[in-house]
Amino acid sequence: MELETVRDSGVGERMKGAFRRYPTGVAVIAAAGPDGPVGLTASSVASVSVDPPALSFSVMGTGTARLLLAAPSFVVHLLGTRHAGLAREFSHSGGDRFTADQGWSVLPTGEPILVDAVAALRGTALHLLPVGGSTLVVASVLEVFHGPEDRPLIHHARRFTTAAPANETRAETR
Repeated sequence: MELETVRDSGVGERMKGAFRRYPTGVAVIAAAGPDGPVGLTASSVASVSVDPPALSFSVMGTGTARLLLAAPSFVVHLLGTRHAGLAREFSHSGGDRFTADQGWSVLPTGEPILVDAVAALRGTALHLLPVGGSTLVVASVLEVFHGPEDRPLIHHARRFTTAAPANETRAETR
């Protein structure tokens, strides 16, 4: 069987609809830009490798994304439910970003860091792969910071939500 390129323009819209049905975690990716910090919300973050430590994410070709990709390093912040408002602000242009009440600080290496993120992974791009109007980034993870525990923030059906609390007791399997 030979693979063919899909040329039906409706497939892209159907694909968006399919991924709206697929829940993902939420992250804010931030970097030091030439005129101050830059950042955006991403739901495409994935672990790639533990040895060497690497992750991936994709960004659309926005001005913020271009600044983020031009930075020598960035921080991927994995968010919990307490960050739903922050995720919304970083998900659209003109949102309030890097405000004092959001809890941002700066690492000694210059990147902005959300100190109460569930986890923050400082990295640098290994590979940038343009795909249509987006860029797939494979990044080397240089440092990992663990923050306070929180229930997971999930992006599903164009909304930020959370999962039901896990049962404290597990059924035994035999």
